Amino acid sequence: MPGPAQPNESLQNPCDGLAIPIILVNLHDIAPPMIERHSETEENYLKAIFKNSEGGDMVSTNTIAKDLGTTPASVTDMLKRLSEKQMVEYVPYRGVRLTPSGEKIALMIVRKHRLWELFLVKVLNFSWDKVHDTAEQLEHVNSPELVDKIDEFLGFPKFDPHGDPIPSKDGIMAERATLPLPALEVGAEVTMAGVLQHGPEFLQYLDRLGMNIGAKITILEKIGFDESLLLRVRDREIVLSGEFARQILALA
Repeated sequence: MPGPAQPNESLQNPCDGLAIPIILVNLHDIAPPMIERHSETEENYLKAIFKNSEGGDMVSTNTIAKDLGTTPASVTDMLKRLSEKQMVEYVPYRGVRLTPSGEKIALMIVRKHRLWELFLVKVLNFSWDKVHDTAEQLEHVNSPELVDKIDEFLGFPKFDPHGDPIPSKDGIMAERATLPLPALEVGAEVTMAGVLQHGPEFLQYLDRLGMNIGAKITILEKIGFDESLLLRVRDREIVLSGEFARQILALA
């Protein structure tokens, strides 16, 4: 009785008479490396560190705890895990910063979040005050092809509905000069470009005032007593407190 086929030995295909070479290989030699997965919690931490860091500065555990609604002790435990995975540089009692690999992941999450927000507004007619929580869920969908398709469908946008820059596929974010409203001179006529506060009540109040991205604003008066501003927006005069006005950015 003939023995089993050996490497490079041909077997006859009974259907078409073609000789098919059988080549035995080690699958470990050709299989691609496993793609490392990250939990939603890990991604949320990386995004929080990215959002709260300026120019690579250390971010404190208390800042992250407040941002994520957890305890400093829980933050410390997670930072140790992320440090072991070389996604962050963690220094006890000083804070944490992202490593290049951690920053790459954070940019990917931010890219997905902001593209989803714009998609929800432009395509599904969500209002800008209702997209954040939904985008928080969608940002963890692990499909680079889907994200790239959404980016292309939207025309490769540079900014999301709140005026925040959308990282490109290569992790590059568009830059533009903006200033908070209180930093502008009386008489300045500017275009609203973004907001620093994304809370629903804040955005809903802006809607009531007619202050949306692209709105034309004129600084009529600065009231020194409480730093409030008198503005003209869409032919209406309105007064904003200094704290409220600082959350609104205009093109410089």
